[in-house]
Amino acid sequence: MHASRRHVLSLAALAALSGSGLFDRAARAAAPLRVVDITGREVTIQAPVRRILLGEGRQSYALAALDTADPFARVIGWRDDFRKADLDGYRLYEAKYPAIAKLPTFGGWKEGAFDIEQVITLRPDVVVMNLESKGAIDEGNLTAKLERAGIPLIFIDFREKPFENAERSIAILGAVLGREERAAELAAYRRAQIARVTDRLASYTGPRPRVMIERAAGFDEGCCMSFGNENFGRMVSVAGGENIAAGLIPGTFGTLNPEQVVASQPEVVIVTGSNWTLFAPDGGWVGVGPGADQERARERLRRLMQRPAYRTLPVVGRGRVHAIWHQFYDSPYQFVAIQALAKWLHPDLFADLDPDATFREFHARFLPIDYKPGYWVSLS
Repeated sequence: MHASRRHVLSLAALAALSGSGLFDRAARAAAPLRVVDITGREVTIQAPVRRILLGEGRQSYALAALDTADPFARVIGWRDDFRKADLDGYRLYEAKYPAIAKLPTFGGWKEGAFDIEQVITLRPDVVVMNLESKGAIDEGNLTAKLERAGIPLIFIDFREKPFENAERSIAILGAVLGREERAAELAAYRRAQIARVTDRLASYTGPRPRVMIERAAGFDEGCCMSFGNENFGRMVSVAGGENIAAGLIPGTFGTLNPEQVVASQPEVVIVTGSNWTLFAPDGGWVGVGPGADQERARERLRRLMQRPAYRTLPVVGRGRVHAIWHQFYDSPYQFVAIQALAKWLHPDLFADLDPDATFREFHARFLPIDYKPGYWVSLS
């Protein structure tokens, strides 16, 4: 590939270039890299990229699967959410890469806590932001301000519409990092693991259980945050269930009141949780995640089921109540959650499916840290 050739990214093109060997790294290093981000913006980045600023610390989940030898070697700063939102996961990475504890941190665009002067001082080759921040960024005209400083910004998305955007986001990051083949491999693995569920359900004509999935249950005293037709809401559908909030929440995220939950009579209840000691130390959340204490998590889940939305539901007595790692909603790892959900919703149909083994294999193939079980727990 000649140095003057345009590098406009699409997933199909990525796969073709990676497979054919036509993507010449040396040539790209001598020319600007043009990437089409998740919003359709064509962004020019000077390659090779050596200095990355992460608009969300949890973008590390994708980075670790692509830049596996040292996921943080190029990271020069990040939003302060990784440690706060996933303390157990953060500690695993910090133990192996202690330098991350010294990375400059900042607040979020949406909260108005993003210091653009700090960004300019850090001199990143690229800033990677989540799609959910775009409204606040546009309102503050921050993209243009960064451009005037010679700093490109790209958007990715594993949260708002992951079933549409996750593979494209993997490809975008793969291009930015110069890890195109690895990105194609990651996307193919993700796709194949989801297909293990969808292929079997394609011929299934039996009932689909009604599911209540509560987002960040116990994080505060309120109830009940949930998902509409996307993210975990769509994972429920893909896994063979009927999300009771699908017709009640118009977007990806929203809230049901306890009376709506009771009236819907869910047959399966699933809550999302994580180690939120730094976010909500007094909360009743279920601390599932890598290496989590299963008995403690189960006891916390049992307490959550004593709230008005659940305590009268027959499903609680039947034990079809589960907690799952919240961060599946914001990473390329949704395929693991889909397998876990499918096994809970249709235990006979998926008796041979082992999501724990899937995630263990994924760690061995793609991640630089050892696998530690604890990402879900059940009352039964």
